[in-house]
Amino acid sequence: MTEALIGFAAVLALVLLRMPIAFAMGLVGMVGYMYLNSFRGAVSMVGRLIIDTAQDYGLSVVPLFILMGLFVNKGGLSRELYQVSYAFLGHLRGGLAMATICACAGFSAICGSSLATAATMSKVAMPQMRKYGYDDSLSTASIAAGGTLGILIPPSVILVIYGLLTETSIGKLFLAGVIPGLIGVLFYLGAVRWTVSRKPDAGPAGERTGWGDRLKALKGVWAVVLLFFLVIGGLYGALNVYPINLTFSPTEAAGMGATGAFLIALFRGSLTFRETFEVLKETAYTAASLFAVLIGAWVFSNFVNLAGLPEALRDLVQAYSVSPTVVMLMIILVYLALGCVFESLSMLLLTVPIFFPLVTGLGYDPVWFGIVVVVVTEISLITPPVGLNVFVLKGVVPDVTTGTIFRGVTPFWVSDLFRLALLVAVPSLTLFLPDLLF
Repeated sequence: MTEALIGFAAVLALVLLRMPIAFAMGLVGMVGYMYLNSFRGAVSMVGRLIIDTAQDYGLSVVPLFILMGLFVNKGGLSRELYQVSYAFLGHLRGGLAMATICACAGFSAICGSSLATAATMSKVAMPQMRKYGYDDSLSTASIAAGGTLGILIPPSVILVIYGLLTETSIGKLFLAGVIPGLIGVLFYLGAVRWTVSRKPDAGPAGERTGWGDRLKALKGVWAVVLLFFLVIGGLYGALNVYPINLTFSPTEAAGMGATGAFLIALFRGSLTFRETFEVLKETAYTAASLFAVLIGAWVFSNFVNLAGLPEALRDLVQAYSVSPTVVMLMIILVYLALGCVFESLSMLLLTVPIFFPLVTGLGYDPVWFGIVVVVVTEISLITPPVGLNVFVLKGVVPDVTTGTIFRGVTPFWVSDLFRLALLVAVPSLTLFLPDLLF
């Protein structure tokens, strides 16, 4: 156990010294494994992990969902989603910020990436909110917070990685993310209402849209509905029409989604040969980065397991008769603290191999724990000093200071804390849909 704790501290130190998290975990894991086993054993373990990762068919779901999200971005579907949300909510005080959050939720359902959702919606929503005199702090905060829904509402890349890391059903994880995602939308809308109630000038009401224009706007999102139904419906057998079986595995669903997003972007005239090449190149770069982090995490996980940290933590809990609820609250506090320093994926990959055996050993459902971890990860995306969504917004809107964005986003991460407390107190909110369909 002592070796594992020293290794964990070494990873933290290397990350704070600006070493990429993939290399920090891989280096510490290999050195630690070498210390506990042998040089030959460590080299063999790392080589086997690299080969197994490259040959793992299940991991192909990651680049395919990334590709789908990038094609969706090129297809311009974000604008239609925002127009529909604006048509129904724009006339309310703070309505444009509410429309932005709803559009982010819709875009998340066909994208799966928080950073991509925030970056895309900022280009669509920010000009409109400035046009109607919205305060910059509320405008940027609603985009940054709405973007966090990208890693929870299915299909979610980070849920896929959690499922692969813990051998948990990806289909169950996707279903489990639906209700917490919708609760997140409602709580964010409440955060907007709270903000404009204290400062009415921050979000003046826009123009009211007639029902004719609302119905016209709804017709513009057919591609979004079609793509979502193709991926999620195929994954859960909703497309089965006798005698044809159209039930997809997660990898097949990701492939169908990527193909559908490509055809939609092509049909809309949004793709050129050069843009298609750029999308493929960005997919390869992003997937390679994720795989590097995954390999580093697995190397570190093997070292931690060999050092006996998960078993030592379980024995410690049993020796002191600590209740499972207290243990879970302590784990959540650790995640909240790490979220102020680490970006979301690194935090998940670093901690899940340590906490997952302990949590499941205490009788908690792995699907529920996955959603709780992702919700905590969402909070880290908008909390200082390493709120990645905030820095994405800063890059798109350079004339707004990070301090302004962080001030505006405070009500949103506070609402996230309330949502987290609700999901921990009432696990059935997370597990209702998986239990119903599985």
